Amino acid sequence: MNKYILKTGVQHFIEKNWNTDIVSVLLKKPLFDGISQKELVQQLEGKKKSKDKLPTWFKTTGIHYPKKLHLEQTSSETTAAYKSNLVGGKTLVDITGGFGVDSYFFAKQMTSVIHCEINTELSEIAAHNFEVLGVENVSFHNQDGVEFLKGNNGTVEWIFVDPSRRDDKKGRVFILKDCVPDVAGNLNTFFGKTENVMIKTSPLLDILQGIKELEHVAEIHVVAVKNEMKELLWILKKGQTDEPRITTANLVGDTIRHFSFLPSEEKSATVNFALPKNYLYEPNAAILKAGAFKNIGGLFNLKKLHEHSHLYTSDVLIDFPGRRFAVESVIPYGKKSIRELGVDKANITVRNFSETVAAIRKKHNIKDGGAVYLFFTTDLNGRPIVIKCHKRNQGMPT
Repeated sequence: MNKYILKTGVQHFIEKNWNTDIVSVLLKKPLFDGISQKELVQQLEGKKKSKDKLPTWFKTTGIHYPKKLHLEQTSSETTAAYKSNLVGGKTLVDITGGFGVDSYFFAKQMTSVIHCEINTELSEIAAHNFEVLGVENVSFHNQDGVEFLKGNNGTVEWIFVDPSRRDDKKGRVFILKDCVPDVAGNLNTFFGKTENVMIKTSPLLDILQGIKELEHVAEIHVVAVKNEMKELLWILKKGQTDEPRITTANLVGDTIRHFSFLPSEEKSATVNFALPKNYLYEPNAAILKAGAFKNIGGLFNLKKLHEHSHLYTSDVLIDFPGRRFAVESVIPYGKKSIRELGVDKANITVRNFSETVAAIRKKHNIKDGGAVYLFFTTDLNGRPIVIKCHKRNQGMPT
């Protein structure tokens, strides 16, 4: 950590130039003694990246930003705040502390937080930033988090782990054994120190595969922000043997739209099918990731278009955890019928359809955007159809 970056003149420059052209800064001669232009650019990029992702850090003077990769890997404030509301008690150990965003929010719920980070510079940066942010109930340990647990005799209320992919496994499908630390291989160590473990994983991890790899899974939280999948949270409780409850959460501003179910409920749910009616519904990204394809229709008394389409319909408009549309027309898929539709600009979605959005746009010369929505999908009779709609907003976020 280069402490020259913390000088008043440098901080003033960062405050004034965080949104400037990075290349122009790199091409200049060093502007400050003891700081390379590359280091200066790292701070400018970090400040810019934090504007929306980490507003608390962005608005605080004296923050030291890490390398771009570390900032990309950290939780956003939105998701960190969500997961902090799932814990409580005296002590939590964050064994993969990183830049410290999750630890910062855990500290609001716990009496004390222990931040472990094996990267010396990153540990130093996090400790400095917490001092600037005025957080006093977090201690910092520059060491491997698993080894920290093994070397301490006491117990804690919670252990949090955010495993990262091994560098040589980036091209493979996401599975836990490809991550560091090896969560499944260290469960005995974890449960020797606590009865509650929270694991954050990429949304790429298959939920059923995760349940097989882990033990004592009590809850799974599928977290999306503004309908974009962000992370999976696994709550493990020592001795848990019942099936885990899956909770989906779509975070929009200060509001959270939840949907919760048990895997057995999804498996036994009855599905009713129908051709498109007056309204069309698309579940939010968290629900789709969670695989609540049958349960969601039954709970809201909706008909499904096709077993694999994951689109739903009704005669009367209802509140729904996802996007809602008023159906204007339904046509069979074909060049002639689409030409007669007379649409040259639309938002296109494909569900259970043989062609991609890009291929459809090219073939039918349809530009992106506008107020028209076209769903290319398959109906209950197996026929490819196009549903023309317009969006219907609702009071609650999707």
